[in-house]
Amino acid sequence: MIIKRPAFSILSAFIMCLCFAAVSAAQAPSATPRQEKLLNGLKVLVFKTPAADKVSLKLRVHGGSAFDPQEREGVMKLLSESFFPTEGSRSFFADELGGSFNVTCNYDYIQYDFTSRTGDFVTLIETVAQAMANPELNKESTAALKTALLAQITEVEKDPAYVADREVAKRLFGTFPYGRPEMGSTASIQKIDFADLIFARERLLTADNATLAISGNVDPALVFRAARRYFGAWLKADKKIPSTFRQPDAPKNGLPVVDSPVANTSEFRFAARGLARNDPDFYASKILQKIVENRFRKREGDRGFVRNDPRTLPGSYVFGVSGWRLGIIKKDGNAVALPDDVNSYQAEFLKDSVTQDEFDTVNREWIARLNPDNISELWLDADTYKLGPVPKEESNAKNVSIADVQRVLEKLRKQPFAFVLVFADGGTTSRN
Repeated sequence: MIIKRPAFSILSAFIMCLCFAAVSAAQAPSATPRQEKLLNGLKVLVFKTPAADKVSLKLRVHGGSAFDPQEREGVMKLLSESFFPTEGSRSFFADELGGSFNVTCNYDYIQYDFTSRTGDFVTLIETVAQAMANPELNKESTAALKTALLAQITEVEKDPAYVADREVAKRLFGTFPYGRPEMGSTASIQKIDFADLIFARERLLTADNATLAISGNVDPALVFRAARRYFGAWLKADKKIPSTFRQPDAPKNGLPVVDSPVANTSEFRFAARGLARNDPDFYASKILQKIVENRFRKREGDRGFVRNDPRTLPGSYVFGVSGWRLGIIKKDGNAVALPDDVNSYQAEFLKDSVTQDEFDTVNREWIARLNPDNISELWLDADTYKLGPVPKEESNAKNVSIADVQRVLEKLRKQPFAFVLVFADGGTTSRN
C-alpha cells in the first residue's frame, strides 16, 4: 500500500494533466479554418472556437480608397457607409442580436465587423447577406451620406495634426492614391454623385472580391449551409479590376510652411516611403518603427511619434512632432525663420546601428502583443495582400532577427524624405 500510493498519485496527476490539456485544446480557437468558395466566388472561412460566448462575422472587401477616382476622393468611404447607413440599422445588431457593428474603410479594403449571440448567428448571416446582395442605394440616400461625411471632414480639416498628415502625404506621394485623402475632402465629396457610387459598387463590392470569416462556438457545416443559402445571391464581377498605378516621383526638396487652421500651433512632419505589406521585411519594419520612435522620443518626448504604414503597395514611414519649436520659430509676413538643420533632422535618429539592447527590448514587446485570438485578421490579410501561407506568416512574425531590422534601417537611410511644417503663431491664421 505504501508503495502503490505514490504510483497511484503520479498516475492520477498524469491523467488530470491530460484532461486539462484536452480541455484547453478544445477551448482554443482553431488556427486553421475550414474553407469553402461559393459559386459566386465568395471565400468563406470558419473558425471553431468552443469557448467563445459570441459569434464574430468579418466581411473583407479587397479594395479600398486607393480606387477613388482622382478629384472624387471619398467614393469608397461613402460606399462603405451605404450598407447599414442609419443609426437604426446599425443598432439592430446590439438591440436585437446582443452584438455589435463596425465598418472600416482604408486605402486597401473595406471591412465590416459584426458580432451576435451564438444562438442568433444564422440571423446575423442572413441580415448581412441581404444588405450586400440587395443594397438600398439611391440619389436621396447618397445625398444623406454626403451630408454626414462632409460634416465629419469639415471638423477634421480644422485639426492642425490632420492637416500636417495630409500635407506630408501629398508631398511624398503627389497624386498617387496614398497622397490623396483616404476619406476625401470637402471639395472632393461635393463632386461625387450617385452614379459614382453605383460604378464603384459594381466594380469592387462583389462576391468574388471578398472574404467572409466567421468564428465562434458554431457548427461549421451549418455555417456553410447558411452562407450558401443567403450569400449565394450576391453577384460576382463581370471582370477583375487590376490594381495598377503609376509610381510616384521622388519628393521635392525643401520644407514648405503651410498655414495652420489654429493659431499658436506647430506640427512638423517628415516622411519617407516604406514597405508593402507583403514584403518579406514587413515584421522587421514594425520592430524598427518602435526602435526609432524610442530614439525620437528621447529628444521630443511624448509629442513625437513614428508611424509605419505598409499597404498593398509600398507605404510610408511618418515622423511627427506637435508643438515643434513653438515659441522659437518666428514668422515675419510670409517668411518663416527655420532651424539650420531642418533638412537633415531625420539623420539623428537613423544614423546609429540597431543595438542588441534596443532589439531585445522591442522584440519582447512585439511578441507579447501578438494575439492568437485574432487569427482571422491574418487570414483576411493573406487574401487582401496576397501573402504566403498563414502558418509561415505566424512564424515570420515571431522570428525576426537583429540583422533583419538592421537591413530595413539601411534601406530607410537611403530614402529621400519629404518635409512639411504646419504653423501659425499667436496671431490670426489664413486658413478657415
